[in-house]
Amino acid sequence: MKDKKSPDRFRFGDLMIEATSDIGARPGRLIVTIAGAVLGIAALVATAGLAQTASDQIERQFTAIASTQVVARPATAKNQDGESVATATLPADAADRISRLAGVEASATLSPLDLRGGSVSAVSVVDPSAPATVSPKVFASGAGLVNTVGARVVSGRFFDAGHDRRGDRVAVLGAEAADALGVRRLDAQPSIFLDGRAYAVIGIITDVDAVGDLAGAVIIPDGAARVDFALRSPSEVRARIVPGAGPQLRPQLALALAPDAPDDITVGAPASRSEVSKGVQSDVASIFTVVGIVVLLVGGLGIATVTMLSVTERTAEIGLRRALGATRRQIAAQFVVESVVIGGLGGLIGSSLGVFTVVAVALVQHWTPVLNPLVAVGGAFLGAAVGLVAGGLPARRAARVEPVVALRGT
Repeated sequence: MKDKKSPDRFRFGDLMIEATSDIGARPGRLIVTIAGAVLGIAALVATAGLAQTASDQIERQFTAIASTQVVARPATAKNQDGESVATATLPADAADRISRLAGVEASATLSPLDLRGGSVSAVSVVDPSAPATVSPKVFASGAGLVNTVGARVVSGRFFDAGHDRRGDRVAVLGAEAADALGVRRLDAQPSIFLDGRAYAVIGIITDVDAVGDLAGAVIIPDGAARVDFALRSPSEVRARIVPGAGPQLRPQLALALAPDAPDDITVGAPASRSEVSKGVQSDVASIFTVVGIVVLLVGGLGIATVTMLSVTERTAEIGLRRALGATRRQIAAQFVVESVVIGGLGGLIGSSLGVFTVVAVALVQHWTPVLNPLVAVGGAFLGAAVGLVAGGLPARRAARVEPVVALRGT
């Protein structure tokens, strides 16, 4: 009965004890062995985390500017002279129409004005002998332009619906236009002259990233533009929308602006996610993944080398165990388990180091760290897999050691 129970059978628990006892006996070698796996796994985990974090940060920046801006214009076609001409017109109340749509937070019309040779000046008298200068661009807009494009009023105020309705000759300057015209203070109630017509400057704006031309432009109410410059209809209407609402609002805006012919309106709306952020995430991930794989291969080679050295140093021990009845499979399993444990330990430490790197970089840059938990958990298992592959050849060599040859060489 005792023979059938096999009390001396080499069980899995015995295998783990034998495999791990030698690992802890040489802590210095253990540190050197797992260093490559640690660096490789840390690089891969940090790559994934930094790519996701950077993508999220880019997404936030585009959300703050480009991805919340919608522009609707009349469709155009080529005339006989090859020039593009509008095939429709926007209604005068275009901003009011689209402001009622769900997902639209602010809206305003915007139209570039042609002064037809007229100048923009801060003085009423034109000196023919003065050198020619480039006049600022002139735009007409509705009262909601500041909120729509996310601009900031640094001095004075922006004109309101009352100015627009009455056609008051008031103007707001972009910061660059104010510097070019020499308008730096509004307490003296300065005026500028558009084609000889005096306009009181009531405000200066900046941070117009959504429409860069406004930084060096003069902006007047639509009502004044209709009276003084024969503005017939807005050139475009802009809206600030809720992030991600672009695809849904694109057909709704066209229908609201031209119920009878929505195809005559061209609407430029952002996609639900910026293609630029996708591209940046892909590029960052590709670069760091290649680096991580190279380091991981070096780590696997280190595990294989040290394990092979361990087989050479422990030839006598292997021969003795074979002489006492250990099979080739048990010897191979011992060294494979050693490599898996070393690789798994390196993967666990490397994964933790990678997560810490992502969090540290995010905190320094004042970002929100983003990392898929499966990536961190998978890093530890990947380290064990590298150890399994790296330990295959040394384990095979250890299993082929003959007891007589090993014991004779001691």
